Amino acid sequence: MVTKIEKIEGKKADEKVIRAAGEILKNGGLVAFPTETVYGLGANALDEKAARKTYQAKGRPSDNPLIVHIARMEDLPAIVKKIPKKAAAAAEKFWPGPLTMIFEKSGIVPYGTTGGLDTVAVRMPDSETARRLILAGGGYISAPSANLSGRPSPTSAEHVREDLDGKIDMILDGGPVEIGVESTILDMTVDPPMILRPGAVTKDMLEPLIGPVSVDRTLIQPDSAAAPKAPGMKYRHYAPRANLQIIDGERKQTIAVINRLAEEKIKAGFLVGIIATEESVGRYECGNIKCVGSREDERTIAAGLYRILREFDEDGVDYIYSESFSEDGIGMAVMNRLLKAAGHQVIKAES
Repeated sequence: MVTKIEKIEGKKADEKVIRAAGEILKNGGLVAFPTETVYGLGANALDEKAARKTYQAKGRPSDNPLIVHIARMEDLPAIVKKIPKKAAAAAEKFWPGPLTMIFEKSGIVPYGTTGGLDTVAVRMPDSETARRLILAGGGYISAPSANLSGRPSPTSAEHVREDLDGKIDMILDGGPVEIGVESTILDMTVDPPMILRPGAVTKDMLEPLIGPVSVDRTLIQPDSAAAPKAPGMKYRHYAPRANLQIIDGERKQTIAVINRLAEEKIKAGFLVGIIATEESVGRYECGNIKCVGSREDERTIAAGLYRILREFDEDGVDYIYSESFSEDGIGMAVMNRLLKAAGHQVIKAES
């Protein structure tokens, strides 16, 4: 298969390109496209065969549910059994945007899309190009991240090409994404609603609107053997090829431990990468040092994380050492992704 790459420019996206991409989706094909979070791999969410193609292209386990993307609120009732009042309030505030909600699915949503579950995850992306594509493709587009399963999620079209060239029909290149980590997933089938995956819409943002929100206790713990109810819960995700370890502790001790570990590995003949911040980048003494963003604005860290992990892959490093980050706000999403990528390898920096 030859993967066609089409450049688009937000609101100026060529209508002919969007229509052509929509026809691919209607005919059961796969189209990667930009959202505000990461690039998604689009397929017709109501077509079981298209779901199978998605899993095959990504090498994704078939019990890992896909998120259904819609472009209009009026399209939600057809794919869910009911819309709780709290879900309607959250949608009014955060849709379109980086929030996915889980509902009981209706009969028209195939189990191939939901990973065999009676629930369906739904999101309305903020990207206008994404919403135009969804409408052109029939209104219901499943779209996991457009990468090989387990790899760092794609934040640019080039990342998609690296992983899926020759495996999908088309890539819409809309440049780098804005947020850089996947949407928050909020389970609306339980009371209180539960965050199953942290993202840019945080617990502190949700609770003033809908009341108490719980957080799944496994978010920053090793994966359980339970069937995943939402994408990213069960399997190792976001992982670079190198052995990634997180160093957790006070800043001074963390930097000292990373410097010591990096020196030891380099002396042993290994290539070492270090994930630093603007506040610490000048304090590392050896290795391939990359600045992921600023602790003063952890949104910059979220936006740079996957890009940095992929750059280390290109550089061929053997080991990566990363500082840990605050779990407040979007920092919880950053740490969730880092821990998944590291296989929960954490080294405590003792004072």
